[in-house]
Order: sequence, then C-alpha cells, then structure tokens
Amino acid sequence: MNEFVRKIEAESAPWSPGEFEAQLRAVGPERYHDLHPFHKLLHGGKLSKGQVSAWALNRYCYQEAIPRKDAAFMSRTHDRALRREWIHRIQDHDGVLPDEHGGIERWLVLTDCLGLDREYVTSMQGALPATRFAVEAYVRFVVEQPLVVAAASSLTELFAPSIHRERIAGMLANYDFVNDDVMAYFKRRLSQAPRDATFALEFVKQYAGTRALQEACVDAVRFKCNVLWAQLDALHLAYVVGMIPPGAYRPDAA
Repeated sequence: MNEFVRKIEAESAPWSPGEFEAQLRAVGPERYHDLHPFHKLLHGGKLSKGQVSAWALNRYCYQEAIPRKDAAFMSRTHDRALRREWIHRIQDHDGVLPDEHGGIERWLVLTDCLGLDREYVTSMQGALPATRFAVEAYVRFVVEQPLVVAAASSLTELFAPSIHRERIAGMLANYDFVNDDVMAYFKRRLSQAPRDATFALEFVKQYAGTRALQEACVDAVRFKCNVLWAQLDALHLAYVVGMIPPGAYRPDAA
C-alpha cells in the first residue's frame, strides 16, 4: 500500500470517541453566542429596559420552537427508549401540569416583568423577521437531517451553563427591574441542560459510526451556533444600531 492510499484511509477513518468528543466541544469556544457583542452589552448592564425587552420578546420565538423541534425529532424514531428520554425536553419547556409549568411559562414571567403583554409576546408579531427565519431553520434542520445529526445540533447545551451563570449574575447585578423570580428560567436550565447534553453526547458518539457522519455532527453544532448568533446579529442591528424593520417591536412605542 503506497503512502497516498494510507493517507486517504487515515483521513476517512472515524475519529476515536475521545477525539470526536473533542471536535464537538471545540466548536463552543470558537462560535458559541456568549462571544457575541450583544450578550456582552446585556450581561454588563449596558442596555436599556426597552432593549432588554426586545431581546426577551425575540428570544421567546426560540423558546417556543424548542419543543416543536423536539417533537419533530421524536416523530422520526421507532425507538421507545429514545423517545422516553427525549420527551423530557418537551416537558421541560411545555411543563407537566399541575405541578410543573415549564420553561416557556418561566420565560413569560420574564416578559411580564418587562411590561410586555403576554398575547403580544406569544403572537410573535413583533419579532424580527431574521429571528423567525433563524428559529424555523433550526426546526427544519431537525426534520430533514439524519437522526444522529439532528441530535447533534442540540449539543450547544454543552456550553450553556456558563452563559446562564453569567446572565444570572450580570442581570441581577445591573438591572433593577430583574429579580430572582425573573431569573427562574435560567436557574432551572443550570440542571436541565447538562442532563440533556450528557445523554445527547453519548447518543451521538454511539451512532455516528463513520467519519462522514462525525463531521456532519460537528457541522450541526456549528449550524446551531450560527442560528443563535444570527438572532443576536438581528437584535444588535435593530436595537443597538437602530435599524428596526417595519412591524417589529419598538421600545419607544411600548
């Protein structure tokens, strides 16, 4: 076997589980949205109440999309054990009444505190067009990609606890319209996100059996980071630069 053939085989051979995990985790320090300038402004107390309201209003679109993409994921698998595990994600956001109201309800407590009308928030009529496009692209990705690649797109949860801790501390310290009750969504995610990420990571490592699938999974994490980043780009352009598109929420008119 000549050196050229050996090189081709080495480049196409699957990564070891450890190297694969390292490739997945390497995406966060490079691309996760905690690096975005808008988050630096948000966590540093540099935004007005109206700008924070715009963020919360637009972020609701993403919160609302999460259980829909997870339901789409579950609809694609015949594995009952996988569905039993994955359904926790839907319950985390939609709740299990009467005792657990879920993350979406906790998010609405935040928008209530900011003075936003619930019907207006849940209608998503005031959301930025780019926000809507980004979150629906995420749902479509989960519908259309191979199941293991779709699962990999959720692995931004590996990086989430650090941004939640930064957000809780920064917003409580810098905004007098924020209190512990308002931060309940992020506090709950400190335990939920690591649980979900641990399961998804092991699932992806087990079922991405080829180098091509492994690389597609890494690209899926990059794609999800792009979805999160695009939402913040839109917020920054509209509410920091001041280019608010027609029909979108306007803090000065609230």
